[in-house]
Amino acid sequence: MKFLIQLFLLSLLVSSCDYFRAPKEPKAIARVGKSYLYQEDIVDLVPKGTSKKDSIAIVKSFIDRWATQKLLFEAAERNLSNAKVEEFNELINQYKVDLYTKAYVEELVIRQIDTVVTEMQIADYYSKNKQYFKNASELVKMRYINLVKENPKFAKIKSKFSSFTKKDKKELEQLAVQFKSYAFNDSIWVDINQVYEKLPFINIENKQKYISGGINFQYPDSTTVWLVKVNKVLPKDSPTPLEFLKPTIKQIIINNRKLELVNTIEKEITNDAINDKKYEIYK
Repeated sequence: MKFLIQLFLLSLLVSSCDYFRAPKEPKAIARVGKSYLYQEDIVDLVPKGTSKKDSIAIVKSFIDRWATQKLLFEAAERNLSNAKVEEFNELINQYKVDLYTKAYVEELVIRQIDTVVTEMQIADYYSKNKQYFKNASELVKMRYINLVKENPKFAKIKSKFSSFTKKDKKELEQLAVQFKSYAFNDSIWVDINQVYEKLPFINIENKQKYISGGINFQYPDSTTVWLVKVNKVLPKDSPTPLEFLKPTIKQIIINNRKLELVNTIEKEITNDAINDKKYEIYK
């Protein structure tokens, strides 16, 4: 028991020595006037695996940039007019207010916002605003397959691609591992620019030849063959179809809810402050 007490007193003595020991001063690596740059400020500056030469260059560049900014700032404080300094201080204070309030309101909105948008709500919004939705470019409904010329099942694939019954589509999907690229969902609208991207032999100069409603064609390049079926084409500036706009309309509805919620939150905060006598307008 006596030994345990001695051990406890010894540990307490060691702890108390550590407690009264002066904290280690951070190591400064540069100074500008009364401002210091410390070693801890550049701990994560250099990526792991960087050579010694490049590390030195990165650190030197950072220190020079830090020093230049400090020197310029101090010179600005000395030489700018009082009016200009006051103007900047007001801007800084306003920016701080805006930053804090925006972050706080966004948190409140995230907690309260209803992000569920039904098909009926989307259709209703589209019906009321249809006149404002116009195609910025042509829209196309189409399907295609790109496969190598030597594919032994080419005739079968071509036949099923042309008839394209439910059974044909299922069988083509099972063969899709043999295709270089493909798209079978020809019931959705795609932007003409996506067509240019996916089918590189089609461009703005020759699109009239290849993009026409009902056209079905085969296009060979150096090593592959493209099978293409264009179902429908919707001209530029025509009313945009609802199915193409659904994601956009959903986001618009949610954004409108956010705006309404922000207004509600701001009014509630103001009214609560008035009721709690925290906000008064003196007459």
